[in-house]
Amino acid sequence: MNNLRNKVQLIGHLGATPIVKAFGKDKKVANFSIATTDTYYNNEGERVTDTQWHNLVCWNKTADIVEKYLDKGSHIAIEGKLTNDSWEDKEGNKKYTTRIIVNELMMLGSKA
Repeated sequence: MNNLRNKVQLIGHLGATPIVKAFGKDKKVANFSIATTDTYYNNEGERVTDTQWHNLVCWNKTADIVEKYLDKGSHIAIEGKLTNDSWEDKEGNKKYTTRIIVNELMMLGSKA
């Protein structure tokens, strides 16, 4: 059960082309977001679609794959872990963000 403490699995579509940055010797980081959509019926019987956006971070070899093969609209499955970051903006307000550090990535659908 130790592996289940901080684990996220998602299937979704990229909202934009990933931003990939290289630094140091042979190090890369890719940042992008995916959308997941759930559809359900509310109490009035109306169909409701709920889309959630998730910020993802990939490192090194996974970032290479992201850079080479993924683009806006790509359909992927990921597995990773949640991380939370906080900082203060210029006005001194505390800001927060949640990201998913991707451990595994699978491309779904057909080749473009």
